[in-house]
Amino acid sequence: MNTTDKQLMRSLKSRHIQMIAIGGAIGTGLFLGSGSAIKISGPSIILSYLIVGIFCFFMMRSIGELLLSDASKHSFLDFVKDYLGDKFEFATGWMYWFCWISLAMADLTATGIYMKFWFNDLPQWIPPLTILVALYITNKLKVRIFGELESWFSIIKIAAILILVVVGITLAIFGFKANGQIASFNNLVAHGGFFATGGYGFLMSFQMVVFAFVGIEMVGLTAGETEQPEMNLPKAINSLPIRIGLFYIGSMIAIMSVCPWDKIDTSTSPFVQVFSSIGIPGAAGILNFVVLTAAFSATNSCLFSTSRTLYALGSGNNAPKSFSKLDKNGVPNISLNFSTLFLMIIVILNFVMPANIFDLISGVSTINFIIVWLVLIYCHVCYRRAQPSGVKAFKMPGYPTTDWLSLFFFASILIFLFINTSTRISMIISGSVFILLLGIYQLYQKIRLLNN
Repeated sequence: MNTTDKQLMRSLKSRHIQMIAIGGAIGTGLFLGSGSAIKISGPSIILSYLIVGIFCFFMMRSIGELLLSDASKHSFLDFVKDYLGDKFEFATGWMYWFCWISLAMADLTATGIYMKFWFNDLPQWIPPLTILVALYITNKLKVRIFGELESWFSIIKIAAILILVVVGITLAIFGFKANGQIASFNNLVAHGGFFATGGYGFLMSFQMVVFAFVGIEMVGLTAGETEQPEMNLPKAINSLPIRIGLFYIGSMIAIMSVCPWDKIDTSTSPFVQVFSSIGIPGAAGILNFVVLTAAFSATNSCLFSTSRTLYALGSGNNAPKSFSKLDKNGVPNISLNFSTLFLMIIVILNFVMPANIFDLISGVSTINFIIVWLVLIYCHVCYRRAQPSGVKAFKMPGYPTTDWLSLFFFASILIFLFINTSTRISMIISGSVFILLLGIYQLYQKIRLLNN
């Protein structure tokens, strides 16, 4: 059999899909980025997580209904082609590739920051290089290896958050002292009120809060490699509200009850700070290992998602045909090689400008994902117009109101990020890339017509 004739293997089991969905929703944005978001918005970040979580759930339900409407399709990019045309499939596919590349750049940068906990003089570019090479090797193996690795990464992250929530809330209930401060739920309103930094600070938090959620849609790329997608995908998507409540809102309440929001240090993870303040020997080091694992997980997910995105683009003639070739393990090897080589850029950037790279890259990544989410939600609107009955077993709740509200919400965030001077550069970069991709498609089509 020729490598171009092979199909992606349906090797991912239910537990893999559950863990990949959870892993996509818990990453550097929560473990590291939440420190900056807390500093900007104060306790009102709890409300930010709730609002963004609701709209992310609607977005996931719209993707889920799309995927289940035709199980023969391998990813949501196939539906973009069907309902929005070749141009948007090309632009969205490459934009989604850029989403994960920029996210992995942020996560790889975070690994260099985390390692300074143990090795203060370690150059920031060494951990990203080491981790990238190690994960590249594991992604060259069968997809089930990726599923197993991601499952274990997710288990570690879940355990850490559960421990943090239980410990933090217990300290607050009994009023224990932590680092000279009395842990109490009163800390959520005692330092300037719930909206301590005002409405502007509350709105500013949305960029980092959305960054904490980016990647949850990755389950939509696993459809072509999932056993019984009609059963396993809904299960993974429907568990989102529980994860939002427990992992995000619960952890924010626990953190700010133990460490008042205005005492949070943005140079390290607030999770590490909480366990350091408790005084348990070695606890901070263990938590730092956990947040390092979260960065591993996000980078691992990036190599998986970017290689499968390039595979889909190659299969749809929107990228070199070689990207659609699979090796003997069913892995799109050339696509994986291309993404890994591109990620080497972040190793160079961490060598040249280690101090400023995380904020810039995380901003670009957030905006990239929002643009893709907008396309996918609108794609669902087009699908339901064409198929009003939808998928009976997994209909989008509240359609069409929920779709239009979600489009308005995410578009409003983009407008605010453009108006705000601190995020305008990231917005211009991401918006320009998407417009450029639409232009490149037109040029690409003209070249194909000339060659034919």
